[in-house]
Amino acid sequence: MDAELLKQLREDDTFHEFLEENFDVREHTNQVMQSMAISEQLSKLAEGINLLDKELHSQVAAHHEDLLSQATGIETLEGVLQMMHTRIQSLQAAVDRIRTKIVDPHDKILARTGQLRRLQEACDLLRRIIRILYLSKRLQGQLQGGAREITKAAQSLNELDYLYKGVDLSGVDVIEQDTLFVKKARKDVERQAQKMLQQGMETQNQSQVATSLQVFHNLGCLRETVDTVVRDCQQTLQKNVRDALNVHVLTQIQGVKAGPGRASMPAPGNTAAFRATLWTNLEKLMDQIHSACGQVQHLQKVLAKKRDPVTHVCFMEELSKDGHGGIMRIFWDATTQTLKKELSEAAHSSTFIRQAFEGEYPKLLRLYNELWKRLEQFATTMSTVTMETQPEPGTPNEEIRESKDDYNPEKALKASLKAFETAYLSRSLSRLFDPINLVFPSGATSPPSDEEIESIAKTISSELNVASVDRNLSIVVSRNVAKTTTLYTAKSEQLLSTDGEASQVIGPPTNGQTRNAAVVNSLYHFHQAVCRVVEEQATFPEQAIQVIQNALQNAVALMGNAIKPLLMSVSDSIEAIILTMHDEDFKGPALGPQGKDFPSAPCSLYMKELQGFIARVQADYLSQFQCTDFIIDSIHPIACQAIEQFVRHASLLRPLGEGGKMKLAADFAQMELAVAPLCRRVSDLGKPYKLLRAFRPLLFQTSEHIAKAPALGDIIPHSTALHFLFARAPAELMSPHEIAGWSVTRYSQWLTEHTSEKERLALIRGTLEAYVQSVRAREGKEFAPIYPIMLDILQKGTQISGGAE
Repeated sequence: MDAELLKQLREDDTFHEFLEENFDVREHTNQVMQSMAISEQLSKLAEGINLLDKELHSQVAAHHEDLLSQATGIETLEGVLQMMHTRIQSLQAAVDRIRTKIVDPHDKILARTGQLRRLQEACDLLRRIIRILYLSKRLQGQLQGGAREITKAAQSLNELDYLYKGVDLSGVDVIEQDTLFVKKARKDVERQAQKMLQQGMETQNQSQVATSLQVFHNLGCLRETVDTVVRDCQQTLQKNVRDALNVHVLTQIQGVKAGPGRASMPAPGNTAAFRATLWTNLEKLMDQIHSACGQVQHLQKVLAKKRDPVTHVCFMEELSKDGHGGIMRIFWDATTQTLKKELSEAAHSSTFIRQAFEGEYPKLLRLYNELWKRLEQFATTMSTVTMETQPEPGTPNEEIRESKDDYNPEKALKASLKAFETAYLSRSLSRLFDPINLVFPSGATSPPSDEEIESIAKTISSELNVASVDRNLSIVVSRNVAKTTTLYTAKSEQLLSTDGEASQVIGPPTNGQTRNAAVVNSLYHFHQAVCRVVEEQATFPEQAIQVIQNALQNAVALMGNAIKPLLMSVSDSIEAIILTMHDEDFKGPALGPQGKDFPSAPCSLYMKELQGFIARVQADYLSQFQCTDFIIDSIHPIACQAIEQFVRHASLLRPLGEGGKMKLAADFAQMELAVAPLCRRVSDLGKPYKLLRAFRPLLFQTSEHIAKAPALGDIIPHSTALHFLFARAPAELMSPHEIAGWSVTRYSQWLTEHTSEKERLALIRGTLEAYVQSVRAREGKEFAPIYPIMLDILQKGTQISGGAE
């Protein structure tokens, strides 16, 4: 259409409606009639038609050749269509002929096939009916054979079930009576087999159990039967547990009529009878659990041994294919879950049952242990699951997937007692703490008496004796005992005096020192009492004993800390007294002609003071302690240190005359008497005692003999011998502390801090090197005669100490 004409039509108010896609003729006509402008509309339409005619004429004129060619093409297309129509008619006729040849044979084949199917069904029914009649007759004879033929009867019933399966034989009169007989016979066989299985499990008769299982296997319901038997055992056991813990039944057994709201409360005064009945019921329950486990174990054992005589398939393997292996594990898990649930509910619903279980938990645990000893022979099967097993819906055990390595049947059994064990341990700890808190009241200033300590020990002994029924309980109760000893130690520590009053050794013992001694004695008696209790526990596990002994070491450590200030003061005082030997005169000549007038010189004043001090310490301070062995062991290092310091300072004396040697020799003899109160025997001091004995002869030996002394290096350190030789050297060969500008006290402290012989010899080497330099500085012609001897000892000592390093 021409664009101008199209534009004209769209812009015209009348014609533009005709160009819309949703133009409705009727609606337009109604509008024209309602406007009463029909003549105008008609003239307008006529005008529009003229416009369209003109446009058509112009289009035909413009495209005349194209229209002619299209008209020719239409004629050709009509010819082609006519030819196709003819061929289609020919094809239709051929199809009709073929249909006539195929339909009739097809109908005949369909009819014959239907007849054949019905014949086959009829033959199958006839064969089934004949076989049913035969098996029914044979079954009658087998049933008359009783238990001997029951497995064959079950096999016949299984075949009859297969014959009846998948077909509808209702209305067949010839086998109607046989059908009723078969149903009745199946019920009778199942009842007899169930009774035989029950009797066999109760009497542990493998023959009866095997026969009944074979019957159920022949009937095709072995898995369902085993599940039912195990489930019945679980339900029976659950009922037994509930009956044993039924407070209403327990109160009725005592002859008390329970009123409303009093079902869980025994009558006043009957608590003991109530508990006695409860424990009797629990003992019976343990027997029932053992019996039930024995029955299920017997069933599993027979299943594992029994094989089908035809297929030779093991019954247990067949059950495992369906995920029903390990029935003992399933039953045991259900049993432990039942115990856990029922014991918890009973304790929650009855205060008296909870008190009985918590207060007499060891008794309950003993029943469990005795039960497990009887069940231990089943532990292997309890831990084994042949396949991943899904429990029956509604059973207590939710899912069993642990392997044998992860599952412990004994722990599973005792898991039901966990809440009661926790409560019992809490009570046990309270019973252990109560006597300690009682003897250590708030503001106490004195430790408990021996009688109170024995009372605490009796409480500990009682708890350990009760806990000895079980190894694990013994261990956890021993931890409570360890906490008890820790509490006693902590309470005792609060009584100790730690100020300067506890360490003075000038005057008589102070109140603080007396109290500390009393605390140490108390700790000692407590330690001894607990040790006796532990020794009496002959069957106690080593781990439990070790826990208690480790805790007792805290008490021993506190005893050591309590006497430490006193011993430190004693040690310091002894060292201070020994230091005063340097204030005495040891340079004098020999007394009398050749020293024969005084074969034994009197001891020095410092030695008398030392002996008096140690005797006073023993009489005033150490005598307060009753733990003699502990005190001797504690002051043993002080005695050793006193001897070492005495020998050290004796070697540092300079100058030392012949009279001084005699005096010092007397001091060596008196030193043994001085330290005697600090040890059992002076010889027990070991190496320091040998040093004291070995050094005394050196006082009168020549320097050459000292260098070759057998005790040198082994007993007498090279540094000590060198110190002693400095006293014999000329004044220009100064001692190490003189070279360093130290006092004897400071040098002694340095020697105490540097125990390595290598370090001491290094300092002495520096002293000798300084001497050599001084000789060379003054252009001396020779060294002192003692210098080579000292240098030889130094080299030997350095070599030995270097090798030791």
